[in-house]
Amino acid sequence: MNDLDIIIPVYNEGENIKEVLIAIKNNVKTPLRVLICYDHDNDTTLPAVDSIIKELPYEVALVKNEGAGAHKAIITGFKSGNSSAALVFPADDTENTRIIDKMLEKFKEGNDIVAASRFMKGGCMQGCPWLKSFLVRSASFTLYWLASIPIKDASNGFRLFSRQLLDTVEIESNRGFTYSLELLVKCHRLRWNIAEVPASWYERNKGKSNFRLFKWLPEYLRWYFYGFMTTYLKKSPQTVKLKQRI
Repeated sequence: MNDLDIIIPVYNEGENIKEVLIAIKNNVKTPLRVLICYDHDNDTTLPAVDSIIKELPYEVALVKNEGAGAHKAIITGFKSGNSSAALVFPADDTENTRIIDKMLEKFKEGNDIVAASRFMKGGCMQGCPWLKSFLVRSASFTLYWLASIPIKDASNGFRLFSRQLLDTVEIESNRGFTYSLELLVKCHRLRWNIAEVPASWYERNKGKSNFRLFKWLPEYLRWYFYGFMTTYLKKSPQTVKLKQRI
């Protein structure tokens, strides 16, 4: 078994994916498997992966989405994984492949979530539209300082999760990357360990982002307030919805 599954949800990322896979090859020492989660057979990502797969020292699996869209692609990736940790990684990010080994180190120290943080010392977020920047910074600031969520970047979807957490907690979200905030606040309510490492974020310059802030906002708000209820209403770990055991 590998130490890590890297789940990369894609939608026509033919311009970016080869550079990302090469960056993982060059910068990550951790034994791993990459799961490319795609919606349709005509996705431009697939031939790009096929053209480079023989050059890679790790396994790459093409995983067809059981539904459609980013959320279902990631959930399908979680189901397809078998490693002790799963990392959701952007399809256009070569810079942060350098922190993947550090994230796994934090996991091995006993953390069930390791966040890539843009807002801690050493991290950055550049080129983000001002409204999106204001909303994500405000949410992260208030969750850290007022709701006691123990990381400074609560909204980033680039995050490592333990298999134990994924096998225990029921994911109720059904839109975009809101699952990431949901798992964070549920992990906090369970009082399991959470850590972060600094990450750099730059607005993409190739391909089209599928991030839909306003469409997903109601779901983000649901889990945002869940974090506050843990702190101020003293909600206990027993209130976390868990997967049914057969």
